[in-house]
Amino acid sequence: MAEKASENAEYDYDLFVIGGGSGGVRCARFSAQYGAKVGIAEERYWGGTCVNVGCVPKKLFTYAAHFSEDVQMAKGYGWYMDKPGFDWPTLRENKDTEINRLNGIYDGLLKGAGCDVFFERAEVVDPHTVKVGDRQFIVKNILIATGGWPFVPNFPGNEHVITSNEVFHNESFPKTIMIIGGGYIAVEFAGIMHGLGAKVTQVYRGPLFLRGFDKDVREHLAEEMEKKGINLRFNEDVVSIERHGSGLHVTLTSGEVVKTQMVMYSTGRRPLSGGMGLEEAGVELAKNGAIMVDNKFQTSVPSIYALGDVIDRVALTPVALAEGMVLAKTLFTDERPEMNYEYIPTAVFSAPNIGTVGYAEEQAKQKFGKLRVYTSRFTPMKHSLSGIDEKTFMKLIVDDSSDYVVGAHMVGPDAGEIMQGIGIALKAGATKADFDATIGIHPTAAEELVTMRTERA
Repeated sequence: MAEKASENAEYDYDLFVIGGGSGGVRCARFSAQYGAKVGIAEERYWGGTCVNVGCVPKKLFTYAAHFSEDVQMAKGYGWYMDKPGFDWPTLRENKDTEINRLNGIYDGLLKGAGCDVFFERAEVVDPHTVKVGDRQFIVKNILIATGGWPFVPNFPGNEHVITSNEVFHNESFPKTIMIIGGGYIAVEFAGIMHGLGAKVTQVYRGPLFLRGFDKDVREHLAEEMEKKGINLRFNEDVVSIERHGSGLHVTLTSGEVVKTQMVMYSTGRRPLSGGMGLEEAGVELAKNGAIMVDNKFQTSVPSIYALGDVIDRVALTPVALAEGMVLAKTLFTDERPEMNYEYIPTAVFSAPNIGTVGYAEEQAKQKFGKLRVYTSRFTPMKHSLSGIDEKTFMKLIVDDSSDYVVGAHMVGPDAGEIMQGIGIALKAGATKADFDATIGIHPTAAEELVTMRTERA
């Protein structure tokens, strides 16, 4: 391991990072490459939520879930095959192999950059002291990048539920599952478990899931999920859960008792900030445990910084990566970049997918005033022969005074892949005239984004 002298001899490290997820690893690596002496500690797994119990395994499971529908669609194209069979242990074990490979890559990247790596718990002793196991280090700057953790409310029988942390490691695959929650994780797993063969009920206490997303997108997805056979129960919540043999009896607020083999809670994640000495060191926390930071990710203690899901701003892996780069440059170069949270493209790997960038219509109306809105709902070409009744939905939101496209939304196959390119356009300040002047790629679903000419009434 490369040895680097701290810029100040009184410190063991110029930067010590607690948390080996995407943001912490990115900041540690580049800080070391900029010449800082860096230590980083992780007590659970390298890569954080994304690599281990988030984006990566979830996307692999999403791919797996599509095969049942792909086989069904194939008949319309002249392909006949026996009824497909699904083996849960094969998927689970192949997923584990890939994640173990990624864990090793993260470890190798850190060591290759010259970081001192500690695979154990670290805590803050004071503004310049970190405790790692039975050792203590004097450090100039501390970065907290410990991410978040699933939240399960307190109610009778909550010990019987699993979360997104455990679902990837189930010993067996359930025939029936109830998923509680209305965020993107709940929506994604409803589609995944349905596609893998489970009978799925999704329960959400509000009138419509995916609060914060564009209303048209939310309504369209709900319609498509119900057409696939997913049972959506809005304006409902769980009162209690009881175990009966190998199954569970779930009592809902309506009084109905639903029998299911498994209950998965996806009711949000909380910043993982407790029990590591932050409050004792003077770091200000929000009520939900989020670490309060300024626009340079500095906490109320000048030597302590935080970024990623633990600050509860935009809980997305690419955002944490960008935040890590901003902080590394701020601390160890002459650059002073600013983190910009506007026009962040994102995807929900639901069934069908959502891709979105910019403002929802409701938000855009508040910010820009008069809008022009363009929508399109159509059967994608793939489904003209597939026998699958699924519609794609697209929407563009335009600031009327400037002609800037300020929101773009899609529900349909490959929506995330398509929206990445649209994200570049919106970030660059593309106008509706620019979209209209762009030649479409034919025949694709994506060309609809540059051929929408009729404003919604």
